[in-house]
Amino acid sequence: MLFLIAEWFDFPGAANLIRYQTFRAGATLMTALIIGLIIGPKFIAMLRVRQGKGQPIREDGPQSHLAKRGTPTMGGLMILVSLTSAMLLWMDLSNPFVWACLAVTLGFGLIGFMDDLDKVRKAHHAGVSGKVRLLIEFVIAGVAVWLIVSKIDTNLYVPFLVNTYIPLGPFYYVFAAVVIVGAGNAVNLTDGLDGLATMPVIIAAGAFAVIAYLAGRVDYAEYLGIPYVEGAGELAILCAGIMGAGLAFLWFNAPPAAVFMGDTGSLALGGALGAIAVASHHEIVLGIVGGLFVLEAASVIIQVFWFKRTGKRVFRMAPIHHHYEQLGWSESTVVIRFWIVAIVLALIGLSTLKLR
Repeated sequence: MLFLIAEWFDFPGAANLIRYQTFRAGATLMTALIIGLIIGPKFIAMLRVRQGKGQPIREDGPQSHLAKRGTPTMGGLMILVSLTSAMLLWMDLSNPFVWACLAVTLGFGLIGFMDDLDKVRKAHHAGVSGKVRLLIEFVIAGVAVWLIVSKIDTNLYVPFLVNTYIPLGPFYYVFAAVVIVGAGNAVNLTDGLDGLATMPVIIAAGAFAVIAYLAGRVDYAEYLGIPYVEGAGELAILCAGIMGAGLAFLWFNAPPAAVFMGDTGSLALGGALGAIAVASHHEIVLGIVGGLFVLEAASVIIQVFWFKRTGKRVFRMAPIHHHYEQLGWSESTVVIRFWIVAIVLALIGLSTLKLR
């Protein structure tokens, strides 16, 4: 909104700063952070009153988690409020990428909210049917991909190689939707310990802030040999907003958590990362930067596949962070070591910009 107002008046005086995406990225991060910190305490108090017993805790999970009973969920609403407010305030609202990513973020957030609400009402960890969730997610992702493809080609670019891509044609719509839905659910599966999903999302958003900014600059894109995407630089501002909203939430989600993100936040943030990766044409790089999320999702797929066919488990418990808890690692040890893995993977993902 501020960008369009400043543009209307031809960026007079100090308002000329708003012209620059780097300035607006920093402003968006700080705005989302401040809003999140301000609304946090009252928001958590409201959730605690309305939810009573809080998020249901699985009886078959790690016994240490039983002490978390009574902790409210749906904290992702705090993230969505602070992130959306900052986005609408600082981003260029004439950019279709903004609306595509916002549609995914809020749409997936709504799905997660309905799932969390169902769990709280039934006092059971099983929420909305998985098939129903996936169907709605693909519809939302499909609409977002349609908006995004109006500005980009349908090629799948290969990292580490210059000007190397696979022309997917119409199949790109399906592929891109799978990336967005997969990212949303992978982050959702990772959100099982205090702070475990939040910091890796912040790290991934930081990496994609750099990627999106460079992809949106024709000079940098040409120099680095990455696909140039006109308007993609605006997504660096969205990434900064995710970082700010995530940091504010982490303030309250740090162990012992005062509130859980819930599916409301994890689905929304994962979907947002997927949409950003598609819009910036770095879909494969998302699999590297978000490798921790891929590992978590893969552990569940492997566990279910193997158990159905053999009756035996590959991991003591899935997702894989619970496996390490069952091996005797403390929750804080699992969380911090997974954060380190996320940082290393983000650095590897960023290296694809130069190693070509």
